[in-house]
Amino acid sequence: MATQPHLLIDDGDVADVALLPGDPDRVDRIADHCDDAETVAQNREYKVVNATYEGRELTICSTGIGCPSAAIAVEELAAVGVEAFVRVGTTGALQEGIEIGDMVVASGAAKNEGTTRRYETVEYPAVPDYDALSALVDAAEANDEDVHVGPVATDDAYYAENDEAVDDWEAAGLLAVEMEAAAIFSLARRKGLRAGAICTVDGNLVEGTQKGTDTEDDELPEKAKNNVARAIDIALEAATTL
Repeated sequence: MATQPHLLIDDGDVADVALLPGDPDRVDRIADHCDDAETVAQNREYKVVNATYEGRELTICSTGIGCPSAAIAVEELAAVGVEAFVRVGTTGALQEGIEIGDMVVASGAAKNEGTTRRYETVEYPAVPDYDALSALVDAAEANDEDVHVGPVATDDAYYAENDEAVDDWEAAGLLAVEMEAAAIFSLARRKGLRAGAICTVDGNLVEGTQKGTDTEDDELPEKAKNNVARAIDIALEAATTL
């Protein structure tokens, strides 16, 4: 098989489980929690690093922002042997009482984006694999961490998230909004692979608290910045069981 054109990886270059942060700099932050980290490739928004955590070989790959670039990452990683994906990101809360720094494990993602429509109709659910979802919840419990578990919205128009959209998501009981999970879940399901997602809350859209971005840890509120490390630990613990 030819080298993948965006990630610049080949068969045998990566492990069978991959953690997917959005930010390339967060790849290094995750790698700092691991042993034997080695950069495999770096191109555009994609940085690919192999590492070992508690004896488990894994790959860390940034996806950039949004479903189009996340879908490219999943397609190309799957083409060279990745069988399980765990998104590790940030998210904006949509329900009162969900605080900055809290963690959300997604049980599904509303398809408020355009990428998955090129693969399937909107009626097909964007849901995590049960094993991946359970692994994240179990890892949180093992670490004595509380996580919110429930559906999220995946949106691809960051600056168009107006009051009407937020009110609608809140009324539907969606916990938070982010920008990649729907594509990751849908593509993994279609390929018979596993996928899950854990995100740290960087603001609450309903309560009007500050929102950070998914591109620079330095722009996150301090509590969210600190708790990203806790979400990384949960994701890594989950990865050891996948």
